[in-house]
Amino acid sequence: MTFVLTEDQQMLRDTAMSFARDTLPVTHLRELRDSGANGVDPMAREKLAELGFFGVLIPEEHGGSDFGLVGMGQILEAQGRTLAATPLLQTGVIGASALTLGGSQAQKAEWLAKIAAGEVLTALALDEGAHHNPAGVATEAERDGQGYTLTGAKRYVPDGHQADLFIIAARTHGEPGDSHGISLFLVPKDAVGLSVQALNTVDSHGAAHLSLDGVHVDDAQLLGDADKGLDLVEPVLDRAAIAQACEALGSAQAAFDMTLEYLNTRKQFGQLIGSFQALQHRAAKLFTELEMTRSCVAAALSAVDEKANTISELASLAKARASETVHLVSNECVQMHGGIGMTDAHDSGLYMKRARVQEALYGGASFHRDRYARLNGY
Repeated sequence: MTFVLTEDQQMLRDTAMSFARDTLPVTHLRELRDSGANGVDPMAREKLAELGFFGVLIPEEHGGSDFGLVGMGQILEAQGRTLAATPLLQTGVIGASALTLGGSQAQKAEWLAKIAAGEVLTALALDEGAHHNPAGVATEAERDGQGYTLTGAKRYVPDGHQADLFIIAARTHGEPGDSHGISLFLVPKDAVGLSVQALNTVDSHGAAHLSLDGVHVDDAQLLGDADKGLDLVEPVLDRAAIAQACEALGSAQAAFDMTLEYLNTRKQFGQLIGSFQALQHRAAKLFTELEMTRSCVAAALSAVDEKANTISELASLAKARASETVHLVSNECVQMHGGIGMTDAHDSGLYMKRARVQEALYGGASFHRDRYARLNGY
């Protein structure tokens, strides 16, 4: 099957590539890191909103363009190429998808237009341990009159340090590990009893730990059906995994391009190192891995927009492949650059650091290989 962008999708891709290259280059990430901004840039957020990027997955009646995940994938790949630290994935993909797929009419009316306009940033607070585990929710949601009281903690919430609205998974029934009994709640950052601890991360994008000490939420803040939160989380996580795979693909491609340029300019023993057969073989391996990853990602993006029944398995395939590819390419980028690749002055180390985070977010390669096998009956 051939995946070809439409004219409108190609225009969006070109715009996203130019924006990332001109406004959010790798030097911009260095500036954010060195200034202690922890990945927060209000100006970049404003420009993303002006370009309409936050509203790509939001229906037109709520201020978005409803352009589809294929379009969003082009934007995230572009941002991955320059390691751009933006809240687009958490807000424009996860927040928009959660509300579009599971929100009530009142919740959609209240939040989607604000998300599309860049006025509200969201973050999904799901995991509580060192590894991605959607069913391992221990945070409690105790029924309290006309609402619930949330008590517990969430660990490493991407963009949680700058979120205005959290989508928090809590257990309303059962024990950690049970797929039934998880509910989702919309909780503003200023809710009484909610504490946000900002984290300085190795990739300079930032995250947060959350503590919930008797946070009260009304019934109107319940997102989707009580006890059936995992039924909503799963399709949202599919979209998140695909989106993260797009970003990882962009980072891997940029690291490969950087490496290829170095092989064609650096000389040793009077010869370009790109003329050495051993390095040519390694570069060819990276090229083939990138091409296979691009095919997997394209298939997953198309499946979402076409509402295919293979979204979950293609999401896991894309995320597993992208995680392995960005790991391999970022390693080879550092190694083939030699001594300079080990210095902070060179960008290769930044790509390696971001790659390690991209791998882990929303499930690493082993998580998604196992999930892919289970979805196919193994």
